[in-house]
Amino acid sequence: MAYYSSARDFVALSDLHPNLARPNVIGVVIGKTDVRGFPDRKNIGSERYTFGFTIRDSPTYFINVNAWGKEEYIRSLSESFRVGDCVTIENPLIQSKEPEREEKFNPVTPSCYKLLLSENHSVVKTSSCYEMDTKLLSLLHLPVKDPQDYYSLGDITANGQSLDGRILNVLAAVKSVGEPKYFMTSDKRKGQRCEVKLYDETEKSFPIVCWDNETIQLAQSWIPRETVIFAADVRINFDKFRNCMTATVISKTIITTNPETAEAQILFSFVKESAQSGALYDKMEEQSRESINWETIVDVYTVEQLKEEALQSDGKPEPVYGIIYGYISTLDIDDNASKFIRNRCSICRFLVNEMSNTCTFCNDVSSDLKSTYPSFEILVSLTDHTGTLYSCYLSDCVAEETLGCTVREFLALTEDKKTALKWQLLLERSKIYFKVTLSPSWRTGLKVNVLSCNLADPVEASESLLGKEIGNKRLPPMAW
Repeated sequence: MAYYSSARDFVALSDLHPNLARPNVIGVVIGKTDVRGFPDRKNIGSERYTFGFTIRDSPTYFINVNAWGKEEYIRSLSESFRVGDCVTIENPLIQSKEPEREEKFNPVTPSCYKLLLSENHSVVKTSSCYEMDTKLLSLLHLPVKDPQDYYSLGDITANGQSLDGRILNVLAAVKSVGEPKYFMTSDKRKGQRCEVKLYDETEKSFPIVCWDNETIQLAQSWIPRETVIFAADVRINFDKFRNCMTATVISKTIITTNPETAEAQILFSFVKESAQSGALYDKMEEQSRESINWETIVDVYTVEQLKEEALQSDGKPEPVYGIIYGYISTLDIDDNASKFIRNRCSICRFLVNEMSNTCTFCNDVSSDLKSTYPSFEILVSLTDHTGTLYSCYLSDCVAEETLGCTVREFLALTEDKKTALKWQLLLERSKIYFKVTLSPSWRTGLKVNVLSCNLADPVEASESLLGKEIGNKRLPPMAW
Protein backbone atom coordinates (compact mmCIF):
# COMPACT_ATOMS: atom_id res chain seq x y z
CA MET A 1 0.00 0.00 0.00
CA ALA A 2 1.32 3.43 -0.95
CA TYR A 3 2.03 5.83 1.92
CA TYR A 4 0.06 8.94 1.02
CA SER A 5 -3.41 10.39 1.42
CA SER A 6 -6.00 8.73 -0.84
CA ALA A 7 -7.66 12.15 -1.29
CA ARG A 8 -4.78 13.18 -3.49
CA ASP A 9 -4.90 12.30 -7.18
CA PHE A 10 -1.74 10.21 -7.21
CA VAL A 11 -1.19 6.79 -8.75
CA ALA A 12 0.61 4.23 -6.61
CA LEU A 13 3.94 3.22 -8.14
CA SER A 14 2.79 -0.41 -8.06
CA ASP A 15 -0.21 0.49 -10.26
CA LEU A 16 1.75 2.14 -13.06
CA HIS A 17 1.59 0.69 -16.58
CA PRO A 18 2.45 2.09 -20.04
CA ASN A 19 -1.20 2.63 -21.06
CA LEU A 20 -1.90 4.95 -18.15
CA ALA A 21 -2.69 8.47 -19.40
CA ARG A 22 -0.99 11.48 -17.74
CA PRO A 23 -0.29 9.90 -14.35
CA ASN A 24 0.80 11.85 -11.27
CA VAL A 25 3.02 10.09 -8.75
CA ILE A 26 4.62 10.96 -5.42
CA GLY A 27 7.48 9.44 -3.49
CA VAL A 28 10.45 10.05 -1.27
CA VAL A 29 13.84 10.17 -3.02
CA ILE A 30 15.99 7.28 -1.75
CA GLY A 31 18.80 7.48 -4.31
CA LYS A 32 20.20 9.94 -6.83
CA THR A 33 23.10 10.19 -9.29
CA ASP A 34 25.13 13.16 -10.52
CA VAL A 35 24.43 14.98 -13.77
CA ARG A 36 26.35 13.62 -16.76
CA GLY A 37 26.71 14.80 -20.33
CA PHE A 38 26.79 12.68 -23.51
CA PRO A 39 27.43 13.56 -27.16
CA ASP A 40 24.11 14.19 -28.92
CA ARG A 41 23.94 11.85 -31.94
CA LYS A 42 21.26 13.96 -33.60
CA ASN A 43 23.13 17.24 -33.16
CA ILE A 44 26.81 16.65 -33.82
CA GLY A 45 29.02 18.78 -31.59
CA SER A 46 26.41 19.28 -28.86
CA GLU A 47 25.66 17.29 -25.69
CA ARG A 48 22.59 15.88 -24.00
CA TYR A 49 22.48 15.75 -20.22
CA THR A 50 20.93 13.26 -17.84
CA PHE A 51 20.69 12.17 -14.23
CA GLY A 52 18.71 9.50 -12.43
CA PHE A 53 16.98 9.07 -9.12
CA THR A 54 14.86 6.48 -7.31
CA ILE A 55 11.57 7.21 -5.55
CA ARG A 56 9.59 5.10 -3.11
CA ASP A 57 5.97 5.29 -1.98
CA SER A 58 5.63 2.10 0.08
CA PRO A 59 7.79 -0.41 1.94
CA THR A 60 7.70 -2.83 -0.98
CA TYR A 61 7.71 -0.57 -4.05
CA PHE A 62 10.16 1.86 -5.61
CA ILE A 63 11.04 2.83 -9.17
CA ASN A 64 13.88 4.43 -11.12
CA VAL A 65 13.40 7.80 -12.83
CA ASN A 66 15.61 9.22 -15.60
CA ALA A 67 15.63 12.81 -16.79
CA TRP A 68 17.07 13.85 -20.18
CA GLY A 69 17.40 17.29 -21.74
CA LYS A 70 19.47 20.39 -22.20
CA GLU A 71 22.18 21.18 -19.66
CA GLU A 72 20.39 24.16 -18.10
CA TYR A 73 17.15 22.22 -17.52
CA ILE A 74 18.85 19.08 -16.19
CA ARG A 75 21.18 20.90 -13.81
CA SER A 76 18.35 23.08 -12.50
CA LEU A 77 16.12 20.06 -11.95
CA SER A 78 18.88 18.09 -10.24
CA GLU A 79 19.69 20.94 -7.87
CA SER A 80 16.04 21.33 -6.86
CA PHE A 81 15.98 18.24 -4.59
CA ARG A 82 18.20 15.82 -2.68
CA VAL A 83 18.00 12.33 -1.23
CA GLY A 84 15.43 12.45 1.55
CA ASP A 85 13.14 14.98 -0.18
CA CYS A 86 9.59 14.18 -1.27
CA VAL A 87 8.77 14.90 -4.91
CA THR A 88 5.65 14.83 -7.06
CA ILE A 89 6.00 14.00 -10.73
CA GLU A 90 3.36 15.01 -13.24
CA ASN A 91 3.01 13.26 -16.59
CA PRO A 92 6.14 11.07 -16.71
CA LEU A 93 6.55 8.63 -19.60
CA ILE A 94 6.19 5.04 -18.40
CA GLN A 95 8.46 2.57 -20.17
CA SER A 96 9.16 -1.12 -19.71
CA LYS A 97 12.69 -1.68 -18.49
CA GLU A 98 15.27 -4.18 -19.69
CA PRO A 99 16.46 -5.63 -16.37
CA GLU A 100 19.65 -7.34 -17.55
CA ARG A 101 20.95 -4.23 -19.31
CA GLU A 102 19.61 -1.45 -17.09
CA GLU A 103 20.14 -3.01 -13.67
CA LYS A 104 23.81 -3.40 -14.46
CA PHE A 105 24.22 0.34 -13.82
CA ASN A 106 21.01 1.34 -12.00
CA PRO A 107 19.47 0.30 -8.68
CA VAL A 108 17.56 -2.96 -8.77
CA THR A 109 13.83 -2.23 -8.29
CA PRO A 110 10.72 -4.42 -7.93
CA SER A 111 8.99 -2.49 -10.73
CA CYS A 112 8.83 -3.75 -14.30
CA TYR A 113 8.91 -0.15 -15.49
CA LYS A 114 10.96 3.04 -15.35
CA LEU A 115 9.88 6.67 -15.58
CA LEU A 116 11.29 9.13 -18.13
CA LEU A 117 11.09 12.89 -17.69
CA SER A 118 11.18 15.45 -20.49
CA GLU A 119 11.42 19.21 -20.27
CA ASN A 120 8.35 19.76 -22.46
CA HIS A 121 5.91 17.28 -20.92
CA SER A 122 6.89 16.49 -17.32
CA VAL A 123 6.87 18.55 -14.13
CA VAL A 124 8.74 17.71 -10.92
CA LYS A 125 7.90 19.53 -7.71
CA THR A 126 9.44 19.24 -4.27
CA SER A 127 6.83 18.67 -1.57
CA SER A 128 6.81 18.51 2.19
CA CYS A 129 6.44 14.96 3.36
CA TYR A 130 4.46 16.29 6.30
CA GLU A 131 1.91 17.78 3.89
CA MET A 132 1.42 14.42 2.17
CA ASP A 133 1.78 11.82 4.88
CA THR A 134 4.42 11.50 7.59
CA LYS A 135 4.64 7.76 6.81
CA LEU A 136 6.61 8.68 3.68
CA LEU A 137 9.44 9.78 5.95
CA SER A 138 9.65 6.34 7.53
CA LEU A 139 10.48 4.86 4.14
CA LEU A 140 13.90 6.54 4.32
CA HIS A 141 14.86 4.08 7.06
CA LEU A 142 13.89 0.85 5.28
CA PRO A 143 16.68 -0.88 3.31
CA VAL A 144 15.86 -1.76 -0.29
CA LYS A 145 17.33 -5.25 0.21
CA ASP A 146 16.60 -8.01 2.71
CA PRO A 147 17.96 -6.59 6.00
CA GLN A 148 19.62 -9.95 6.73
CA ASP A 149 21.33 -10.07 3.33
CA TYR A 150 24.65 -8.39 4.03
CA TYR A 151 28.31 -9.07 4.72
CA SER A 152 29.93 -8.01 7.97
CA LEU A 153 33.15 -6.05 7.49
CA GLY A 154 35.03 -8.92 9.09
CA ASP A 155 33.57 -11.35 6.55
CA ILE A 156 34.75 -9.13 3.70
CA THR A 157 38.23 -8.84 5.16
CA ALA A 158 38.42 -12.57 5.88
CA ASN A 159 37.37 -13.51 2.33
CA GLY A 160 39.89 -11.04 0.95
CA GLN A 161 40.65 -10.96 -2.75
CA SER A 162 38.10 -13.68 -3.51
CA LEU A 163 35.49 -10.90 -3.25
CA ASP A 164 37.37 -8.49 -5.53
CA GLY A 165 34.89 -6.93 -7.95
CA ARG A 166 31.80 -8.38 -6.26
CA ILE A 167 28.66 -6.31 -5.63
CA LEU A 168 27.54 -6.77 -2.01
CA ASN A 169 25.38 -5.25 0.73
CA VAL A 170 27.02 -3.86 3.87
CA LEU A 171 25.64 -2.96 7.30
CA ALA A 172 28.09 -0.90 9.35
CA ALA A 173 28.53 2.09 11.63
CA VAL A 174 30.25 5.30 10.58
CA LYS A 175 33.62 5.80 12.26
CA SER A 176 34.73 8.96 10.47
CA VAL A 177 33.83 11.06 7.44
CA GLY A 178 36.72 12.52 5.47
CA GLU A 179 36.83 15.94 3.86
CA PRO A 180 35.78 15.96 0.18
CA LYS A 181 38.73 16.32 -2.19
CA TYR A 182 38.24 17.97 -5.57
CA PHE A 183 40.25 17.44 -8.76
CA MET A 184 40.18 17.88 -12.53
CA THR A 185 40.06 14.82 -14.79
CA SER A 186 42.21 14.41 -17.91
CA ASP A 187 39.29 15.50 -20.08
CA LYS A 188 38.86 18.70 -18.02
CA ARG A 189 35.84 17.53 -16.05
CA LYS A 190 35.53 18.30 -12.36
CA GLY A 191 35.69 15.35 -10.01
CA GLN A 192 35.48 14.74 -6.30
CA ARG A 193 36.29 12.02 -3.78
CA CYS A 194 35.42 11.38 -0.16
CA GLU A 195 36.45 8.47 2.02
CA VAL A 196 34.33 7.29 4.94
CA LYS A 197 35.66 4.85 7.53
CA LEU A 198 33.19 2.22 8.73
CA TYR A 199 33.32 -0.24 11.62
CA ASP A 200 31.27 -2.99 13.23
CA GLU A 201 31.71 -5.73 15.82
CA THR A 202 34.10 -7.60 13.54
CA GLU A 203 36.31 -4.86 12.07
CA LYS A 204 37.69 -1.67 13.62
CA SER A 205 38.11 0.31 10.41
CA PHE A 206 37.03 -0.28 6.82
CA PRO A 207 37.09 2.33 4.01
CA ILE A 208 34.18 3.08 1.69
CA VAL A 209 34.88 5.56 -1.11
CA CYS A 210 32.34 8.00 -2.58
CA TRP A 211 33.00 9.54 -6.01
CA ASP A 212 29.70 11.27 -6.73
CA ASN A 213 28.61 14.59 -5.29
CA GLU A 214 25.19 13.31 -4.18
CA THR A 215 26.63 10.59 -1.94
CA ILE A 216 29.33 12.91 -0.64
CA GLN A 217 26.67 15.42 0.45
CA LEU A 218 24.73 12.62 2.12
CA ALA A 219 27.87 11.41 3.90
CA GLN A 220 28.52 14.88 5.33
CA SER A 221 25.29 14.50 7.33
CA TRP A 222 26.46 11.30 9.04
CA ILE A 223 27.56 11.57 12.66
CA PRO A 224 30.65 9.46 13.46
CA ARG A 225 30.07 6.75 16.08
CA GLU A 226 26.33 7.43 16.02
CA THR A 227 25.18 6.78 12.45
CA VAL A 228 24.58 3.30 11.05
CA ILE A 229 24.14 2.70 7.31
CA PHE A 230 22.87 -0.14 5.14
CA ALA A 231 24.63 0.22 1.78
CA ALA A 232 22.92 -1.89 -0.89
CA ASP A 233 25.00 -2.90 -3.92
CA VAL A 234 28.42 -1.44 -3.21
CA ARG A 235 31.41 -2.73 -5.15
CA ILE A 236 34.11 -4.52 -3.16
CA ASN A 237 37.72 -4.24 -4.33
CA PHE A 238 41.19 -5.12 -3.15
CA ASP A 239 43.32 -1.99 -2.86
CA LYS A 240 46.82 -3.07 -3.89
CA PHE A 241 48.37 0.21 -2.76
CA ARG A 242 47.02 -0.07 0.79
CA ASN A 243 46.92 -3.88 0.80
CA CYS A 244 43.36 -3.99 2.11
CA MET A 245 39.76 -4.50 1.01
CA THR A 246 37.64 -1.43 0.25
CA ALA A 247 34.06 -0.63 -0.76
CA THR A 248 32.99 1.87 -3.42
CA VAL A 249 29.64 3.58 -3.91
CA ILE A 250 28.52 3.08 -7.53
CA SER A 251 25.51 4.12 -9.61
CA LYS A 252 23.59 1.01 -8.43
CA THR A 253 24.12 1.81 -4.76
CA ILE A 254 21.30 2.94 -2.48
CA ILE A 255 22.32 3.87 1.07
CA THR A 256 19.81 3.75 3.90
CA THR A 257 20.81 5.93 6.84
CA ASN A 258 19.96 4.64 10.32
CA PRO A 259 17.88 1.69 9.10
CA GLU A 260 15.01 0.55 11.29
CA THR A 261 15.71 -3.18 11.33
CA ALA A 262 16.48 -5.70 14.04
CA GLU A 263 19.99 -6.20 12.67
CA ALA A 264 20.69 -2.47 12.71
CA GLN A 265 19.39 -2.18 16.28
CA ILE A 266 21.94 -4.76 17.41
CA LEU A 267 24.66 -2.71 15.75
CA PHE A 268 23.27 0.51 17.28
CA SER A 269 23.53 -1.11 20.71
CA PHE A 270 27.12 -2.12 20.01
CA VAL A 271 27.98 1.41 18.89
CA LYS A 272 26.39 2.92 21.99
CA GLU A 273 28.02 0.41 24.30
CA SER A 274 31.41 0.93 22.68
CA ALA A 275 31.17 4.71 22.97
CA GLN A 276 29.89 4.82 26.54
CA SER A 277 31.58 1.94 28.26
CA GLY A 278 34.37 0.72 26.02
CA ALA A 279 37.11 2.27 28.14
CA LEU A 280 35.51 1.15 31.40
CA TYR A 281 35.14 -2.37 30.03
CA ASP A 282 38.83 -2.48 29.12
CA LYS A 283 39.84 -1.40 32.61
CA MET A 284 37.57 -3.97 34.22
CA GLU A 285 39.03 -6.65 31.99
CA GLU A 286 42.55 -5.71 32.99
CA GLN A 287 41.70 -5.63 36.68
CA SER A 288 39.77 -8.90 36.47
CA ARG A 289 42.70 -10.68 34.81
CA GLU A 290 45.07 -9.56 37.53
CA SER A 291 42.74 -11.00 40.17
CA ILE A 292 42.04 -14.31 38.41
CA ASN A 293 42.56 -17.43 40.48
CA TRP A 294 43.70 -19.75 37.72
CA GLU A 295 43.30 -22.85 39.91
CA THR A 296 39.53 -22.29 40.01
CA ILE A 297 39.18 -22.41 36.21
CA VAL A 298 38.83 -26.14 35.59
CA ASP A 299 35.67 -26.55 33.47
CA VAL A 300 36.50 -27.69 29.95
CA TYR A 301 34.09 -26.80 27.15
CA THR A 302 33.75 -27.49 23.49
CA VAL A 303 32.65 -24.54 21.38
CA GLU A 304 29.25 -26.14 20.92
CA GLN A 305 28.77 -26.67 24.66
CA LEU A 306 29.79 -23.11 25.44
CA LYS A 307 27.20 -21.73 23.02
CA GLU A 308 24.53 -24.03 24.48
CA GLU A 309 25.32 -22.98 28.04
CA ALA A 310 25.13 -19.32 27.06
CA LEU A 311 21.69 -19.86 25.51
CA GLN A 312 20.51 -21.55 28.72
CA SER A 313 21.74 -18.77 31.00
CA ASP A 314 18.41 -16.88 30.82
CA GLY A 315 20.18 -13.57 30.30
CA LYS A 316 22.23 -13.76 33.50
CA PRO A 317 25.09 -11.25 33.38
CA GLU A 318 27.59 -13.38 35.33
CA PRO A 319 30.63 -14.26 33.17
CA VAL A 320 31.58 -17.85 32.41
CA TYR A 321 35.22 -18.88 32.85
CA GLY A 322 36.57 -22.03 31.30
CA ILE A 323 39.04 -23.84 29.07
CA ILE A 324 38.81 -24.79 25.41
CA TYR A 325 41.23 -27.21 23.76
CA GLY A 326 41.23 -25.91 20.21
CA TYR A 327 43.16 -23.63 17.93
CA ILE A 328 43.25 -20.08 16.61
CA SER A 329 41.74 -20.20 13.12
CA THR A 330 41.85 -16.47 12.28
CA LEU A 331 44.79 -14.22 13.19
CA ASP A 332 45.24 -11.26 10.85
CA ILE A 333 48.50 -9.85 12.21
CA ASP A 334 50.07 -9.52 8.76
CA ASP A 335 47.42 -6.96 7.81
CA ASN A 336 47.53 -3.17 8.29
CA ALA A 337 48.84 -2.70 11.87
CA SER A 338 46.43 0.18 12.55
CA LYS A 339 43.59 -2.36 12.52
CA PHE A 340 44.82 -4.21 15.60
CA ILE A 341 47.19 -1.87 17.46
CA ARG A 342 45.71 0.91 19.60
CA ASN A 343 47.08 3.28 22.23
CA ARG A 344 46.22 2.92 25.92
CA CYS A 345 46.63 5.35 28.78
CA SER A 346 49.66 4.36 30.89
CA ILE A 347 47.85 5.44 34.07
CA CYS A 348 44.42 3.84 33.82
CA ARG A 349 45.10 1.47 30.87
CA PHE A 350 41.97 2.69 29.05
CA LEU A 351 41.98 2.81 25.26
CA VAL A 352 42.51 6.46 24.37
CA ASN A 353 40.63 8.58 21.84
CA GLU A 354 42.08 7.79 18.41
CA MET A 355 41.68 11.31 17.02
CA SER A 356 43.16 13.27 19.93
CA ASN A 357 45.32 10.46 21.38
CA THR A 358 44.25 11.57 24.86
CA CYS A 359 42.59 9.72 27.72
CA THR A 360 39.12 10.93 28.55
CA PHE A 361 38.91 8.96 31.80
CA CYS A 362 41.78 10.40 33.86
CA ASN A 363 40.22 13.85 34.09
CA ASP A 364 41.71 14.51 37.50
CA VAL A 365 45.27 13.86 36.34
CA SER A 366 47.41 16.60 34.85
CA SER A 367 47.86 16.19 31.12
CA ASP A 368 51.59 16.68 31.63
CA LEU A 369 51.71 13.42 33.58
CA LYS A 370 49.76 11.40 31.08
CA SER A 371 51.37 9.17 28.48
CA THR A 372 50.23 6.37 26.20
CA TYR A 373 51.60 3.04 25.11
CA PRO A 374 50.75 0.84 22.09
CA SER A 375 48.61 -2.22 22.75
CA PHE A 376 47.51 -5.21 20.72
CA GLU A 377 43.72 -5.31 20.19
CA ILE A 378 43.30 -8.38 17.97
CA LEU A 379 40.06 -10.10 17.00
CA VAL A 380 40.64 -13.85 16.56
CA SER A 381 38.49 -16.90 15.86
CA LEU A 382 38.73 -19.95 18.13
CA THR A 383 37.87 -23.34 16.62
CA ASP A 384 37.53 -26.92 17.76
CA HIS A 385 35.90 -30.01 16.26
CA THR A 386 32.41 -28.75 17.16
CA GLY A 387 32.47 -25.22 15.78
CA THR A 388 33.99 -21.73 15.86
CA LEU A 389 33.79 -18.70 18.16
CA TYR A 390 34.20 -15.55 16.07
CA SER A 391 35.50 -12.10 17.04
CA CYS A 392 37.19 -13.09 20.31
CA TYR A 393 39.39 -10.48 22.01
CA LEU A 394 43.11 -11.19 22.24
CA SER A 395 44.45 -7.97 23.69
CA ASP A 396 47.20 -6.13 25.55
CA CYS A 397 49.52 -8.29 27.65
CA VAL A 398 47.67 -11.54 26.82
CA ALA A 399 48.36 -10.92 23.15
CA GLU A 400 52.02 -10.14 23.86
CA GLU A 401 52.37 -13.42 25.80
CA THR A 402 50.66 -15.37 23.01
CA LEU A 403 52.71 -13.79 20.21
CA GLY A 404 55.91 -13.87 22.23
CA CYS A 405 56.79 -10.24 21.56
CA THR A 406 55.87 -6.71 22.56
CA VAL A 407 54.12 -4.31 20.20
CA ARG A 408 57.33 -2.45 19.49
CA GLU A 409 59.19 -5.70 18.78
CA PHE A 410 56.35 -6.79 16.51
CA LEU A 411 56.40 -3.53 14.54
CA ALA A 412 60.14 -3.98 13.95
CA LEU A 413 59.57 -7.34 12.23
CA THR A 414 59.66 -7.61 8.45
CA GLU A 415 56.45 -8.52 6.66
CA ASP A 416 57.77 -12.02 6.01
CA LYS A 417 58.50 -12.53 9.71
CA LYS A 418 55.04 -11.27 10.67
CA THR A 419 53.53 -13.80 8.31
CA ALA A 420 55.79 -16.53 9.68
CA LEU A 421 54.71 -15.64 13.24
CA LYS A 422 51.08 -15.82 12.18
CA TRP A 423 51.47 -19.33 10.76
CA GLN A 424 53.50 -20.41 13.76
CA LEU A 425 50.37 -19.85 15.88
CA LEU A 426 47.53 -20.63 13.45
CA LEU A 427 45.96 -24.09 13.68
CA GLU A 428 48.24 -25.16 16.55
CA ARG A 429 46.57 -27.22 19.27
CA SER A 430 46.25 -24.89 22.23
CA LYS A 431 44.92 -24.72 25.76
CA ILE A 432 42.86 -21.56 25.82
CA TYR A 433 41.54 -19.98 29.01
CA PHE A 434 38.60 -17.70 28.34
CA LYS A 435 36.02 -15.43 29.89
CA VAL A 436 32.61 -15.18 28.19
CA THR A 437 30.06 -12.47 28.93
CA LEU A 438 26.58 -12.30 27.46
CA SER A 439 26.34 -9.24 25.22
CA PRO A 440 23.14 -8.66 23.22
CA SER A 441 24.90 -5.89 21.28
CA TRP A 442 27.48 -8.41 20.00
CA ARG A 443 26.14 -10.12 16.89
CA THR A 444 27.01 -13.57 18.20
CA GLY A 445 25.45 -12.69 21.57
CA LEU A 446 28.72 -13.59 23.32
CA LYS A 447 31.71 -11.41 24.13
CA VAL A 448 34.73 -13.71 24.45
CA ASN A 449 38.00 -12.59 26.02
CA VAL A 450 41.09 -14.79 25.77
CA LEU A 451 42.83 -14.86 29.17
CA SER A 452 45.65 -17.18 28.17
CA CYS A 453 46.63 -19.18 25.11
CA ASN A 454 49.48 -21.67 25.14
CA LEU A 455 50.36 -24.82 23.21
CA ALA A 456 48.44 -27.75 24.64
CA ASP A 457 49.98 -30.84 26.19
CA PRO A 458 48.57 -33.63 23.94
CA VAL A 459 48.23 -36.06 26.85
CA GLU A 460 46.42 -33.52 29.03
CA ALA A 461 44.11 -32.53 26.19
CA SER A 462 43.25 -36.14 25.39
CA GLU A 463 42.57 -37.01 29.04
CA SER A 464 40.30 -34.00 29.42
CA LEU A 465 38.33 -34.73 26.30
CA LEU A 466 38.07 -38.51 26.47
CA GLY A 467 35.41 -38.76 29.10
CA LYS A 468 37.17 -37.45 32.20
CA GLU A 469 34.69 -36.00 34.69
CA ILE A 470 35.34 -32.29 35.07
CA GLY A 471 32.95 -30.13 36.97
CA ASN A 472 30.17 -32.71 36.47
CA LYS A 473 30.53 -32.45 32.70
CA ARG A 474 31.29 -35.52 30.58
CA LEU A 475 32.74 -34.33 27.28
CA PRO A 476 33.02 -36.09 23.92
CA PRO A 477 36.40 -37.09 22.52
CA MET A 478 38.44 -34.47 20.71
CA ALA A 479 39.50 -35.26 17.16
CA TRP A 480 43.03 -33.92 17.12
